Amino acid sequence: MKILIAEDDAFFQKFYSTKLTEKDFEVITASDGEETLAKVLESKPDLILLDLIMPKKDGFEVLTALSKDAISKDIPVIVFSSLGQEQDVKRAKTLGAKDYINKGFYDFDSLVAKISMYKKQ
Repeated sequence: MKILIAEDDAFFQKFYSTKLTEKDFEVITASDGEETLAKVLESKPDLILLDLIMPKKDGFEVLTALSKDAISKDIPVIVFSSLGQEQDVKRAKTLGAKDYINKGFYDFDSLVAKISMYKKQ
C-alpha cells in the first residue's frame, strides 16, 4: 500500500515515514500543499495522510483540489493534524476526508489500524 504523507514538519515527516516503512508500507512525502497535489498526480497513492497547517496550500485547500480531480477524488484521505476543533473536523470531512486523527492524542498502533481499514481488497 502506497501512502503519501503531507506534512511540513520535518521531524514528524521523517518519524511517520520511518515507522510506516517499518510496517511494510511504501511511503512518499510532501512538505507543502502544492507539492502534495503534484505528488498525488505523479505517484497515485492508495491513501493520503494530510496535515492541515502547511505552507503554500493548507490542508483544506488540498482537500478541495483533490475532490475536484478525477484522478484523486477517490483516494482516501486521513487528516492527521493538531487542529482538533469540532468545526475543523467537520469542515475536513465535508471536503472529503474519510477520517480525522488529532496528532495531540497520537497512538501509532491506532494510526496503523485506521490506515489498514483502507487497504484495497
